[in-house]
Amino acid sequence: MSTLGLADLYAARQRLAGLVRRTPLQPSPALAALAGGDVRLKLECLQETGAFKLRGATNKLASLSAEERARGVIAVSTGNHGRAVAFAAKRLGVRAVVCLSELVPNNKLEAIRALGAELVIEGKSQDEAEVVAGRLIEAEGLIYVHPFDDPAVLTGQGTIGLELIEDWPELDTCLVPLSGGGLMAGIALALKAVNPAIRMIGITMEQGAAMHESLAAGRPVAVEEVASLADSLGGGIGMNNRWTLPLCRDLVDETLLVSEAEIAAGMRHLLMEERLVAEGGAAVGVAALLAGKVDLAGRRTAILVSGQNVDMGKLLEVVGQGGDG
Repeated sequence: MSTLGLADLYAARQRLAGLVRRTPLQPSPALAALAGGDVRLKLECLQETGAFKLRGATNKLASLSAEERARGVIAVSTGNHGRAVAFAAKRLGVRAVVCLSELVPNNKLEAIRALGAELVIEGKSQDEAEVVAGRLIEAEGLIYVHPFDDPAVLTGQGTIGLELIEDWPELDTCLVPLSGGGLMAGIALALKAVNPAIRMIGITMEQGAAMHESLAAGRPVAVEEVASLADSLGGGIGMNNRWTLPLCRDLVDETLLVSEAEIAAGMRHLLMEERLVAEGGAAVGVAALLAGKVDLAGRRTAILVSGQNVDMGKLLEVVGQGGDG
């Protein structure tokens, strides 16, 4: 069991003061009516880089010594983490290199490039991009900013949990997109510390669900990474995972899978009913509710809408499919 706790989350919040946004918790009458309970959306899609990742990346970089900052940082990303690292690095005057696989959408590449980071695009998966990063760390002495399996990163994401419990103390259920587990582990650490009865539900796509498979197996499992509307949830959890797998094992009550058609329906609902642009990975919580995969009747539920960095052409294509999925 990790030694991380509320004190680490509050320390992260102090570091992030003035550097990240406190995001709104917005009631959803449409989803509440469907669920038969109170449903509110935590809008991390309104973070300055369009996704929650800014919290963890900024906390990590703000935690570095002057000597470490001088060496520069490197990240491996499916897009949002790289953008967050590039943004934080530019703000703090640190050199940033971002390694990405060939699966990362072009809109995310351009956003990272625009922030002044050096891009290395190589490999068919995040795991292959990770190998490239390892070579660069060895050759250039760069500091690695892990996308999730790092105490500074996951406690940065965990500041979302502090905001949730302060804004809605009666909260009893939380739906969180699940990938490497940094978002889930951080939020669960906060919420379970305050109220262990809060139900934590992780949701991910059917294909390439690394954390879901790893939790079932009780150890890190390598999965094939395939293209998905939820591209930001792609990638493995690392064969040497130290932090997020144990935390998710101890703190997550349930994990659910949603199909590509269900993810598309979630994206459509968020745009048409809530007026929110959301990428596929951010829509999985809403997707699970719409698909009847989670019973929220009589419950007070927060659903994380984790990011909005979707290719707009892709979003319009999804919306244009109407109810066809």
